[in-house]
Amino acid sequence: MSQAPTVVGIPASLRAQSYTATAVKYALSGAAEAGATAQLLDLREQDLPLYDPDKDEQGDSEAIVATVRGADGILLGSPVYHSSYSSAFKNLHDYCSYDDFENTVVGLLATAGGDAYSGTLDHMRATIRGVHGWVLPKQAGIPNAYDQFKKDPDAIDGRSFVDPDLQERIEELGQLVTVHARTPTQPPAVGTDD
Repeated sequence: MSQAPTVVGIPASLRAQSYTATAVKYALSGAAEAGATAQLLDLREQDLPLYDPDKDEQGDSEAIVATVRGADGILLGSPVYHSSYSSAFKNLHDYCSYDDFENTVVGLLATAGGDAYSGTLDHMRATIRGVHGWVLPKQAGIPNAYDQFKKDPDAIDGRSFVDPDLQERIEELGQLVTVHARTPTQPPAVGTDD
């Protein structure tokens, strides 16, 4: 890939002042630092009605799906809801199919109010693999998210991480998505001269 890969960050939270959105923005900053063209797709700013398979176009769904399909890499974040992902994540995912995630590198991130987030990441991984997304083995989780940020007017969303190592891990996720989005995800077919 000769040009900069496009990496889209999608925080699947509809909450104002979302910790998930802030974390995804930090991951996107890591992607940009690694050379990606970084883009935020904030579901709070989109008109994405509950998926109805009997309707062709709903709200902003066509543009949202086109953004997902056009990305070389995706950073998906979800808050932990009842040991799984948010309804916003599920609704977005219902609109997207194999064609939208095929050969796309995906990095996963979860934010938890408590200390458990692995179930959410496992559920996200299974659903993205189900539509042929290339999910990175490295993922990021933020436990006790309300304790992980402090006010900082010069930082993303006016918040900086309390623990610089955690910030580094989140930014590294974006960097890894960028690095792997630059690499062909499929080997040449057997018997070709490539």
